Amino acid sequence: MLAPEAFITCAVTGSADSARKNPNVPVTPAQIAASALEAHEAGAAIVHLHVRDPQSGLASRDPALFRETVDRIRSQNGSVILNLTGGMGGDLLLGPEDAPLDFRAGTDLVGPRDRIAHVLELLPEIGSLDCGSLNFDEQLYATTPGYLRIMARAYREKNVRPELEVFELGHIELAKQLLAEGLIGRPALFQLCLGIKYGAPASSEAMLAMRDALPPGSYWSAFGLGRMQMPMAAQSVLLGGNVRVGLEDNLYLDKGILATNAQLVARARGIIELLGARVMSAPQTRERLGLPA
Repeated sequence: MLAPEAFITCAVTGSADSARKNPNVPVTPAQIAASALEAHEAGAAIVHLHVRDPQSGLASRDPALFRETVDRIRSQNGSVILNLTGGMGGDLLLGPEDAPLDFRAGTDLVGPRDRIAHVLELLPEIGSLDCGSLNFDEQLYATTPGYLRIMARAYREKNVRPELEVFELGHIELAKQLLAEGLIGRPALFQLCLGIKYGAPASSEAMLAMRDALPPGSYWSAFGLGRMQMPMAAQSVLLGGNVRVGLEDNLYLDKGILATNAQLVARARGIIELLGARVMSAPQTRERLGLPA
């Protein structure tokens, strides 16, 4: 079922230690804002934002960095839709077998309100909500249904639209529970996250299974990691969904050629149009998702 039209989200910088691998990965608030605006000009209706420590280049939860980034974008462009991550603060690295609670360096585990403090302050149109825990080799991303209930209630009170990020079928079941409890409005907005190690693979079969498990009437996008970014973009449109690309998920435009966010968005736009669909503008996406103008 080919989508007649689709919107593009650009995931601008992410939280991985990727800035040393591609100099186009933006680090400072000024760089992140500039890259987000370039992606919007290339066709992204939505920009999904993390921030990084300007000195180390590593991921940060500092509300001041989010504030500066958002202020820079909003002062230059009132059209682009902002989607701030709500997924930081769940990293858990267990200690050795005989002392697992002696957490290793890199652990950043905070409560639900601390994870979304910047979202509640800055009030973007969308805030992401990672619907479950997931293994990343020796690192665990940890959240609980109770945490998600607190975050969903806070989003609802502030009129922030949750983007339900699901990495496997069990996460969709948890999202359905939140919907059944009235914590998330309908129609829900989902992001199918494919290709994460130990999550759903970046395959047509996995995307189809996850799409078919969504509540009826849901809006959804999908992405694939690395070299599967563009194949999964095409597959999403063919299955009636929307598209996410960006340097959070993939550093290369082609083999051996490092990408920029704008280049990845332009490539995705070309794929969507070659498939016979239309790329939605930010105002059209706002109307589709029921976001404030």
